[in-house]
Amino acid sequence: MSESQVPIRAGRIMAFANQKGWVAKTTSVVSLAAALAERGRRVLVVDLDAQACATFCLGFDPEDLERTVADVLLGSNPRSAISVVVPTDDGVDLLPGALALASADQALADRRGREFLVKEALEPLRANYEWILVDCSPSLGMMTINALTAADEVVIPLQCETLSHRGVGQLMETIDDVRRLTNPGLRVAGILPTLYDGRTTHARAVLADLPARYGVPVLMPISRSIRFAEAPATGRSILATARSSRGAQDYRDLAATLDQVAAAD
Repeated sequence: MSESQVPIRAGRIMAFANQKGWVAKTTSVVSLAAALAERGRRVLVVDLDAQACATFCLGFDPEDLERTVADVLLGSNPRSAISVVVPTDDGVDLLPGALALASADQALADRRGREFLVKEALEPLRANYEWILVDCSPSLGMMTINALTAADEVVIPLQCETLSHRGVGQLMETIDDVRRLTNPGLRVAGILPTLYDGRTTHARAVLADLPARYGVPVLMPISRSIRFAEAPATGRSILATARSSRGAQDYRDLAATLDQVAAAD
């Protein structure tokens, strides 16, 4: 049995969250999903961002889709998540995002158990996938709370610049609240340093500061590359558009590391 075929616990749900935008959160979800699929894993991407960036990056315009995650979470007669999932050219499945999620906080204000909607929607899918990666919105609103409530673990993408630290403390407080109120088993898988340029003293200093500052694991840094910006125009991940690039290899290495950790659990 090859390394990529080692069995792991089915339906491992990993949320990617940071209320600060432009930290390569969606890029990380899509690229890691494609890298895990390359390793033979069954992967589902769940797009909970009202901007639906992960959906666009995987080749779909949510306005052209008959059904989206909004039909699962916000409708008066909700659909099952499995009926909304679509396959993608990157070998991963997608639960597409929707612009309608922008009104989720208002739409769910009076809904009993609203923090558990994503958890309830994804539970029937756990047996179908080894990895379920959730792209959260750049906020600490109801969809992010839902994602953290559903997740086994959370990854915090963080650009290697000083200003990117702003807000991470608030996110850590939110994670603590979720542990206390809705998901006591939630783990922080680690901070994922993104847009990293190891040639600069500043980036190296920010990376070195992370473990002591937050007291959580720090995952391997993802190199800055223009190839990431080019990939969404094709509706494919960087693993398809620039297979030999440093960025693509970084996500392959990250996938291998996370796979090893999952197999050991």
